Amino acid sequence: MIIIFGGTTEGRTAAKVLDEAGSPYYYSTRGNAQQIECKHGTRVTGGMDRNTMLEFCMTHNIRLIIDAAHPFASLLHATVASVSEQLDIPVIRLERRYPPRDETLVWCDTFDDAIDYLESHEINHLLALSGVQTIGKLRRYWEKHPCHFRVLDREDSRTLARQAGFPEKNLLFWHEGQDELALFRQLHPGAILTKESGESGYYEEKIDAAHQLGIPVIVIRRPPLPDSFYTVNGEHSLRYRVERLLPGFYPLRSGFTTGSCATAATRAALLGLLTQEIQNSATIALPDGETVTLPVSTCVITDSDCTCGVTKDAGDDPDVTNGYTILSTVSLTDAPGVHFLPGEGVGTVTLPGIGIPVGEPAINQTPRRMITNEVKQLLHSHGLHSGVAVRISVPGGSELAQKTFNPKLGIIGGISIIGTSGIVRPFSSEAFVNSIRKEIQVARALGCTDIVINSGAKSENYLRTRFPDLPPQAFIHYGNYIGETLRLAEEEGITRVTMGIMIGKAVKLAEGHLDTHSRNVVMNRDFITALATESHCPPENIAKVAGITLARELWEIFADTPAFFTRLVDRCLAVCRPQLPHADLDIILVPEHSPQ
Repeated sequence: MIIIFGGTTEGRTAAKVLDEAGSPYYYSTRGNAQQIECKHGTRVTGGMDRNTMLEFCMTHNIRLIIDAAHPFASLLHATVASVSEQLDIPVIRLERRYPPRDETLVWCDTFDDAIDYLESHEINHLLALSGVQTIGKLRRYWEKHPCHFRVLDREDSRTLARQAGFPEKNLLFWHEGQDELALFRQLHPGAILTKESGESGYYEEKIDAAHQLGIPVIVIRRPPLPDSFYTVNGEHSLRYRVERLLPGFYPLRSGFTTGSCATAATRAALLGLLTQEIQNSATIALPDGETVTLPVSTCVITDSDCTCGVTKDAGDDPDVTNGYTILSTVSLTDAPGVHFLPGEGVGTVTLPGIGIPVGEPAINQTPRRMITNEVKQLLHSHGLHSGVAVRISVPGGSELAQKTFNPKLGIIGGISIIGTSGIVRPFSSEAFVNSIRKEIQVARALGCTDIVINSGAKSENYLRTRFPDLPPQAFIHYGNYIGETLRLAEEEGITRVTMGIMIGKAVKLAEGHLDTHSRNVVMNRDFITALATESHCPPENIAKVAGITLARELWEIFADTPAFFTRLVDRCLAVCRPQLPHADLDIILVPEHSPQ
């Protein structure tokens, strides 16, 4: 069982991530003002001191705590840390993302420090954007100087202000979409005070508006978190950490792409080269901006280069690269920029159309951007302006590539370094659909405006006998993703699509299911019966449909009624045509005993 301490935007995120598991959990807030949907969570309200939290965790068998409370909830953080230590319960801290600290701002550790600064610089009018809970902490200032507080427009905000003795006429109420620049111009305060609240606190908007008007900004640094917390700052890293700390909460584990592994290995290798220190882990940014930390399994440093390895963990996804080590060897160069060199087990691009120049290592665009960003960040932080050579290699990748789409894509000698999100979802369709897109792009680049899509090797062998003049790249497997494949063909400007389909998928498609995977849809005998009736099949044959276990039996049952198969294909066409409005579409029902 898990408990989330929330009441924040991060709390909503934590609940969303846990709801994906379908497992029960608790969501705790001090009050009941936050509106939140917890599909599988039980809401708990009321503040918890140490004894209350201890009792709750023991009574409800809490095995993991997620601290998603406000960054300045120092007492709660300390209470969680104490209870965690006593009961040996791990804590994940879901932290906000913070921009780099701007040294042009005035940074203070406490509100007393801020007051001392205001008075020493004779600032006599303050606009405080630090929240109603901080009114008491600034009493020493506002009892002697003009001060406005902007707070949430709630009755409890007014009550707290009255209890503190703060004049209600000096309260301003925040509302969504408020124009910070207009407010600051209207009040023209001598300074603005805020807390280091991160992206979800509209922090940067406040700073930008103050900078435009030349108003000094005082920022209270966020307090440090207990060292024992596992800190994450996004959905992917939260789920990944929950999966590792509480196995079984999610039915299936997620993992990281080869692109993320290559990026982490490169960052570790460059940092090892620059510092001459062995690296055991690497923290990288995913494409959506959140950061994740991956373990580094090998690190070898010389005077001229450094090689680090990250072992691919695909979670429970059936990924052929799972368990393989992605190595990155980096060295500094005189030529500026990041240069990708060929490496063992990583393929070389030989055909156009996949967005990588012919002759380059098969490292896709997203991993290239991720690697380049990490390299630039490290060079900048070390004050360097040199270039960096990066050689990604995967021992065993040449043999592994035979199990992938790479040979058909014209990528020879190894695997591709791929991944668009950086994360591998268990049994995710992302990698497969991305491969379909790449196949279509390659076919298009080779001049193929006609393609033949099919579910697998058996139907492709049959279709190749029907279209002997088409190159191999024109034959593309859709697996179960018929709708996605047609949509991609439309996006890539294909003018004619021929789809080969086995009867088992055809009866699902004809009913309207563009994804025919068995986890989503099963054969519907009632639908088949209705289709047979419309086709005027003999009643005695229609009656046999109720007893079939496999769709292939329909070939024999309706062997003498071709109208059934014609109507089946017509229904499939009707379902598919809206996905492909600007291209011609033909569907061929592949016979059961087609050539192998």
